[in-house]
Amino acid sequence: MSAVASFSSLTASPNFLRRVLWLDAATGAATGALQLLLAGFLAGLLGLPETLLVVSGWAIFGYVALIGFIATRQFVPAPLVWLLIGANFLWVLGCLALLLGDWVMPTLAGKAFIAIQAVTVGLLAELQWVGLRKAAAQSRW
Repeated sequence: MSAVASFSSLTASPNFLRRVLWLDAATGAATGALQLLLAGFLAGLLGLPETLLVVSGWAIFGYVALIGFIATRQFVPAPLVWLLIGANFLWVLGCLALLLGDWVMPTLAGKAFIAIQAVTVGLLAELQWVGLRKAAAQSRW
């Protein structure tokens, strides 16, 4: 089976969107915990201000709480998923601003950390969008 066919069968699952939401929550919780628990260490390693790591870590936990609320509803509310998609794209833009701007001077490891977040969060937003499209198509039947 090709990768495209595998992805199509995966997205056809009625639970696809909910699984993507839980994946987003899990990766967010791990990143937020890392940033909060190791902020001092990461600040030196990544060349990022400790305050930025702590504040963004708490913001991530707020986002994760919203995902948990959405993912536990009997029916996933599309407007709230659009809110998550928008928040994810804002996060990507923030990452790009950190990489391209002169507000911070991250180390090579810091640049990689920010770039990985941007790519991962962008991919999750895309998967959420695909999940919404599939859920809307399935509900039309």
